[in-house]
Amino acid sequence: MSVPGPAVELRAATADDAREVDRVICAAFGAEDPVEADKVAGLWTDVRASGHLLAEVVAVDGDRVVGHVGVSRCWIDARRALLDAAMLSPLSTVPDAQGRGIGTALVAAAVGAARELGGPAIFLQGSPTFYGRRGFDRASDHGFEAPSRRTPDAAFQVVVLDGFEDWMTGRVVYPEVWWRHDAAGLRDPDLAFLEDLFAREHPPT
Repeated sequence: MSVPGPAVELRAATADDAREVDRVICAAFGAEDPVEADKVAGLWTDVRASGHLLAEVVAVDGDRVVGHVGVSRCWIDARRALLDAAMLSPLSTVPDAQGRGIGTALVAAAVGAARELGGPAIFLQGSPTFYGRRGFDRASDHGFEAPSRRTPDAAFQVVVLDGFEDWMTGRVVYPEVWWRHDAAGLRDPDLAFLEDLFAREHPPT
């Protein structure tokens, strides 16, 4: 599959891409906060080793990896059963390749990978403006609860997939590795700032 720009293509990541993927994550998240970049890269390294990785896609421009998206396992704690589901995180594009549609194509690839796996939904924590334009809805509008109360409601989002049925709602559960890295939800002062921002810009429907 291809993305805007004649030299850029998407493909499944391989073990040989791990170092380049870490570089892309650090470049994307480190532009404003190097500490956050190291945290995200470390989390993703541990997700790979945890057995919860479901899919990993890279965007390649020539011989250079310029973008990456990961899809890993989570669960929906529904009344009837604990259900396998997917989460999108992280999404990264190196700064000098942003604005070319690479992130949009990677989001679509992640949703496509989750759809092929046959689960009911794919979740994420992120900007409702960015992801809302790429097919994601507020998860609470579909009856889902975030794994942490420290996740702003507007930021917890979902694409409901073909395998979804009406009873498949409830709290979403993240694997232990996300808690070990304190990556489920945000903490103050970032949490308070985003709660205020999202309340003004994205009121509940």
